[in-house]
Amino acid sequence: MTLALRSPDSCPALVLNADFRPLSYFPLSLWSWQDTLKAVFLDRVDVVAQYDTKVHSANFEMRLPSVVSLKSYVSHSRAPAFTRFNVFLRDSFSCQYCGSSQRDNLTFDHVKPRSQGGRTTWENIVAACSGCNIKKGGRTPREAKMFPAREPQRPTMFELNERGRAFPPHYLHESWQDFLYWDCELEP
Repeated sequence: MTLALRSPDSCPALVLNADFRPLSYFPLSLWSWQDTLKAVFLDRVDVVAQYDTKVHSANFEMRLPSVVSLKSYVSHSRAPAFTRFNVFLRDSFSCQYCGSSQRDNLTFDHVKPRSQGGRTTWENIVAACSGCNIKKGGRTPREAKMFPAREPQRPTMFELNERGRAFPPHYLHESWQDFLYWDCELEP
């Protein structure tokens, strides 16, 4: 296939679940144009909206999908992976001790220090700025007189998706607007 107007690489497709909600808000569920076309041809998705950009071969032409919905519902019941990114997302990318939201400065802290038997689990890790992490050191919150704003706990996929809605991406195609609901003030 060759390019008809502009680069297809600048045409990702928003992927919606069968209930027309994005599979994920943060990161936003996007597929490359190649993966999207493959899913269309394998009849795994319905095309909801399209770009003006077309791809074509010798005997076929098609506008690239900008929004697709899965034909089968994907359940979000599985537990989210325990990753640094997901801990930061659960804690809204802010230090749980001082409230700082400087993302470049975030680390994670063991609420009960490892030196005192603390484990690296959802229930014992919080996002912390490097200053607070150093200040707390190897002490418990009571010893350091530093308490997390929220008790750390294992989030559900639904909770992480809801948190992700507070962080819209820098690029949003106009055809995606009806399917994305960000935490922002609505126009009158």
